[in-house]
Amino acid sequence: MKKLLYTSLFIVAFISPKAKAQYQPKNASPEDLKKAQQWVDKTYMSLSQDEKLGQLFIVALYTNKGEDFISQIRNIVANDKIGGLILMQDDAAREINLVNEFQQKSKIPLMIGMDAEWGLFQRIATAHKFPWAMTLGAIQDKNLIYQMSAKIAEDCHRMGINWDFAPVVDVNTNPNNPIIGNRSFGSEVPNVISSALSYSNGLQDNNILAAIKHFPGHGDTSTDSHLDLPVVSHNQERLNTVELAPFKALMDKGIGGVMVAHLYVPSLESGKGIPASVSKNIITGLLKDKLGYKGLIITDALNMGAVANKYKPGELDALAFKAGNDIMLFSQGVSEGKKLIQKAIDNGEIPQSRVEESVKKILLTKYFLGLTQYTPKNPENINSDLNNDSHKALVQNLYANALTLIKNDQGLLPVSGKQVFYIPLEEAPYQTFANRLGSNVIIKKASEIRTIPTGSTVIVGFHKDNSTAYKPYKISAESKKVLADLSKNQNVILTVFGSAYALKEVDISKVSTVLVAYENNDDSMNAAADALNGKTKIWGKLPVLINDQLKAGMGIDIPLLPSIHTTTSKQQ
Repeated sequence: MKKLLYTSLFIVAFISPKAKAQYQPKNASPEDLKKAQQWVDKTYMSLSQDEKLGQLFIVALYTNKGEDFISQIRNIVANDKIGGLILMQDDAAREINLVNEFQQKSKIPLMIGMDAEWGLFQRIATAHKFPWAMTLGAIQDKNLIYQMSAKIAEDCHRMGINWDFAPVVDVNTNPNNPIIGNRSFGSEVPNVISSALSYSNGLQDNNILAAIKHFPGHGDTSTDSHLDLPVVSHNQERLNTVELAPFKALMDKGIGGVMVAHLYVPSLESGKGIPASVSKNIITGLLKDKLGYKGLIITDALNMGAVANKYKPGELDALAFKAGNDIMLFSQGVSEGKKLIQKAIDNGEIPQSRVEESVKKILLTKYFLGLTQYTPKNPENINSDLNNDSHKALVQNLYANALTLIKNDQGLLPVSGKQVFYIPLEEAPYQTFANRLGSNVIIKKASEIRTIPTGSTVIVGFHKDNSTAYKPYKISAESKKVLADLSKNQNVILTVFGSAYALKEVDISKVSTVLVAYENNDDSMNAAADALNGKTKIWGKLPVLINDQLKAGMGIDIPLLPSIHTTTSKQQ
């Protein structure tokens, strides 16, 4: 029934009328809209051509690159009158002070953005980490994703950020994708759509702009666009049903931004090797004209190797604007780009109406985000405000709801009160998990498996490096051998603290129980230990196709005690 509902929503998305107007608060009255338009028109008329062009650019602000770098940004803000900043690493208080300074000196309020897909932790190490999208894709109650992004919105407001460049809506159908992977909600279009909609609404209902990315779809790529230009060679039928499908379904939901990827898609762009981010056929022809998207269109970062290796700074910005983008993100050549855009206008290659269209969209968004009444933020206590018990409770609940049981042949759960052996494998820390399991658990090294009595219950933990979303998920030959040896004489509970793709080449045919926890950090380890002890229910579903035996939607539900013995296996 759930699949049928998803399919119905999916079809409706394809036949719905052209996308609605750009982002605006849901409770905006006709009078609010009128005032907003009046402010936009008046402000636009007050700008010089140079100031109008400046609105089209967002540059990166790092606080870990020294005072000379910050001075360069200060000069760009003052002299090029840019439209916004993207906050990068690493000091929250320093960033707040600089944003306050730049906002006070800017004639037009700056749009402040951040890649905060898994919260501000993505750029600020002292913030609390939220789960990656792949983990969220396993959660069945999508309202929990809404709660998470609402909390991220709260953190954004605390920092003076008004645009979270999230969520990723790429459908990750390639397990070897080097740059999306954990950042995707999964391999199934309906799950990606429902998860991304909850994430976007949690942001925008709390007046933080969202940006669905990476148009027209980065999920089936084997090249990292930070390094080189990926090629997506699918035909248009496949693109329409997979890669483009989430964008089509979400764009008429009031999503404020779409980020365009640095991808070469031959079936959408006839010009050989032309990236989507500078393709007029893809941005103007498809995204704006055919799909009717009215919100802000922003490039992916222009310093990425996929395009930075092919074009000069400034030249790249001008090409991106000419193609139909409203905003050039992470520009490496603002002044050069402005000159080249103006030259193209003077030569009749770009009409002045394009500048008016983009600048007015930018101004209207800034108005609705409340930037015309900017209040300086206080840097005091910022680190504790971004990382406290409210974050921890929410995050542990998210990990608990993501836990996915894909085998339970002998009903070994819960393990509370039983003598259990635990063998940690792979490269990452594990002590939090061991401590939370309880005093009845005896830790053994892999070399000690022969000392474990035959027929014992043994928890094996695959603890993968969780330091970035891009770490390899593959399991070593040594760990596979330990698992195989244990499975001959023991009742094994395999717990995967890493991507579900880790099971792709692991033989689990003789493993009694398999639980996927998706990540290896304190919050996920605590959640998994509690579930194994029967303190929380297990009801997550695999968000990705792993192999012919492990398919998306698989997952065994285990309710809370005392009804633990009435578990049933379900597949979506």
